[in-house]
Amino acid sequence: MSAITPEIVAQHGLSQDEYDRVLNALGREPNLVELGIFSVMWSEHCSYKSSRIHLKKLPTTGPQVICGPGENAGVVDIGDNQAAIFKMESHNHPSYIEPYQGAATGVGGILRDVFTMGARPIANMNALRFGRPDHPRMKHLIAGVVHGIGGYGNCVGVPTVGGEVNFHKAYDGNILVNAMTVGIADQDKIFYSAASGIGNPIVYVGSKTGRDGIHGATMASADFDEKSEEKRPTVQVGDPFTEKLLIEACLELMASDAIVAIQDMGAAGLTSSSVEMASKGGVGIELDMNAVPQRETGMTPYEMMLSESQERMLMVLKPGREEFAEAIFRKWELDFAVIGHVTETGRMVLKFDGETVCDIPLGPLADDAPLYDRPAASKADYQAWAKVKPLGTITESSDIGADLLTLMASPDIASRRWIWEQYDHMVGADTVQRPGGDAAVVRVHGTAKGLAISTDCTPRYCYADPYEGGKQAVAECWRNLTAVGSVPLAVTNCLNFANPQRPEIMAQLTGCLDGMGDACRALDFPIVSGNVSLYNESKATGGGSAILPTPAIGGIGLLADWSASATIAFKAPGEMVMRVGRAATHLGQSLWLREVAGREDGTPPPVDLARERATGEFIRAAIAEGLVTAVHDVSDGGTLVALAEMALAGGIGCDWTDTHAPTAEFFGEDQGLYLVTVEAGDLDSFARLARAHRIETQWLGETGGDAIRIGLDGDVARVPLADLRVAHEGFFPALMGGGAAI
Repeated sequence: MSAITPEIVAQHGLSQDEYDRVLNALGREPNLVELGIFSVMWSEHCSYKSSRIHLKKLPTTGPQVICGPGENAGVVDIGDNQAAIFKMESHNHPSYIEPYQGAATGVGGILRDVFTMGARPIANMNALRFGRPDHPRMKHLIAGVVHGIGGYGNCVGVPTVGGEVNFHKAYDGNILVNAMTVGIADQDKIFYSAASGIGNPIVYVGSKTGRDGIHGATMASADFDEKSEEKRPTVQVGDPFTEKLLIEACLELMASDAIVAIQDMGAAGLTSSSVEMASKGGVGIELDMNAVPQRETGMTPYEMMLSESQERMLMVLKPGREEFAEAIFRKWELDFAVIGHVTETGRMVLKFDGETVCDIPLGPLADDAPLYDRPAASKADYQAWAKVKPLGTITESSDIGADLLTLMASPDIASRRWIWEQYDHMVGADTVQRPGGDAAVVRVHGTAKGLAISTDCTPRYCYADPYEGGKQAVAECWRNLTAVGSVPLAVTNCLNFANPQRPEIMAQLTGCLDGMGDACRALDFPIVSGNVSLYNESKATGGGSAILPTPAIGGIGLLADWSASATIAFKAPGEMVMRVGRAATHLGQSLWLREVAGREDGTPPPVDLARERATGEFIRAAIAEGLVTAVHDVSDGGTLVALAEMALAGGIGCDWTDTHAPTAEFFGEDQGLYLVTVEAGDLDSFARLARAHRIETQWLGETGGDAIRIGLDGDVARVPLADLRVAHEGFFPALMGGGAAI
């Protein structure tokens, strides 16, 4: 094997200090296979070496939590001996380099995280961030990502039921593709990854190993530069039809008693799966690399261990069950091979052509991997660096109706129909609420229960004030789940940040995590799984630098009766439109300020967590008692945009009769606000319930007609629904019209 030079060490992403740790762990110089294994296991993507110390501050337990962070996905109790298993992960760098396969394999990977624990996947979600719509590369990236998500999810037969999309110049050179999957399992049939049983066979199942994806984890742990296109070979290639077979084969085997432990081969492939299984079980592992199924000739142990070929799983079986398991996988036309066994050594040993090509103690690879408490800028230093200007004086809107049309047509508010119509959101026949509402709702098959699912984050808030932005991301997800009538259960997250070696970026990370933690504690909304994606910045020509801090939150909630879920659409004329919560006053960091006034100034709206919780509990009570016919939370664009979305969803207009409302009341993005409609006969009961919960409500007007009519100092601003619909539906078809090269 080649001698290990400083250049080779640097190419593997290890610092000199880290390489010294490798030498100390081994007591000798590593060979290339061993260096590669240390490289991927100590990458930011696998080790979380810059974030682990801070992740420990998050709340991860609760009466509903069966399994928190540390496994492939989080597990929560949904009653009747059933569990929801869910997680969100990033596939950012691969999706920028090769958008179709990057996004597709992101979906495939998160599906495996969920079904490897014994769950049948029932829904996919995503959270996407793109750069400026007019950036020369963006149309290609949007088309590839959307087609990749649809191409994989549609073929594997799991509905994509919703998600979110934002645009900002900070993502010009580094888009974000975060994928989430939710599955259902019986609580007594949940599978974990800790290997056990000295001598137990280790088996490889699924697709053969190729050379795609080698060094994918290392690539995902570094900044982009002008040579990012050359990294295309590090992007994996997915096959959703094989994934479907793998799901069915694994679930069939899981119905037996043959499996001791199971782990999908995700980032770092065979390396991470075998290291994680052995280290969690406190055992050793020995693999015969000649036995690994290969689709290319002449593959070396280095290539096999670092390949990130897709649709592969690693299992520890009970002794004597190999033939039984193999029959199942052969029936599903999948590879099956016994490639090793569990040992008592606490080491990873690899054999190839009769020789030992790797012998590493597992401790330094996993639990004792590097851990950094990187310097973070103080709040004052961060604010000086971020250069967010004070809000100052705001000129009142001169034309509320025109501003509404501008916002409805803007990239961050415009209808996402062009995207979600390319996804099969009805496969499985259990999707109750389709994309376009506050949260998706999927029926738990064969029961009356439903799961609500939402993904949320407002990166511009997180940049202006990381702590408040972190709080708001959690609160908005909780609010969206509440708005459909569900009880929020738990959170997964995808923490997307730039280079953690920059103190201002660490200030973003720690600030957002502090805000997230406080919100999760206040709302009884624990974090049970997640992913950290760092070094999301680009030096590529035409790209920006650091992305906005984007701690994407994926949450689930439980409905006892899915048929009682609330929706955003106005249902009939003559119903009362009520605002729940105090009138908006905060225009800082609002989309109105950016899209109409051309400014990105001020502080984000603060989140009063006690009031947030109290208001949400009232909303759920009103839904449960049948007192509201439509519910929508107020978020991007403020109250008037939320009103327009309700009107468009129902095809019914409404009045807003207040004649003295300032611009902030229409377009401020104050938190903890909802709009509801109430039938006239239920208004007294609704008011009594609000008083009992000590929640402020205000009548805004009535539903009816074919326009939104706003009373302004004796004048009426009238915005026809037809004009609103043209504005709202036009952005994506205009951007992507004429076809888009993938």
